[in-house]
Amino acid sequence: MSEFRHLSVPIGLSPRVVSAFAGDPANLPRWAAGLAAGIGEERGRWLADSPLGAVEVRFVGDTSAGILDHEVLFPDGTTVLNQFRILADGPHSLAVFHLRREEGTTDEAFESDAAAVQADLDALRRLLEDGACVPPGGSG
Repeated sequence: MSEFRHLSVPIGLSPRVVSAFAGDPANLPRWAAGLAAGIGEERGRWLADSPLGAVEVRFVGDTSAGILDHEVLFPDGTTVLNQFRILADGPHSLAVFHLRREEGTTDEAFESDAAAVQADLDALRRLLEDGACVPPGGSG
């Protein structure tokens, strides 16, 4: 069994609003620091620059249902599945990221990954709750 950690953040908006924003690849650079340099669509594929070269980000879940699981395809052919869910918490949401420790990852690297994911989730919450991304008509 692999080691994992669940990282989460409550967000004071409906799961529909959170999922619509966070599940749109074009919005990733606004809250996911690893993609801050940008991501672009090329022939139906979402590509981003990374220190290892171009990576493809592909959502594989039903984003409208809050399943924001996504694969990251690296230039060497490695694919990593990131499991990410937006759960209903009454009229609000809980964003939960399942961070899996890949084989060979040091304790320091795993802690660094966890801190980076938590920072991204916190950025997502701030961005949404500050109203920068709420559609006209309110919190939905």
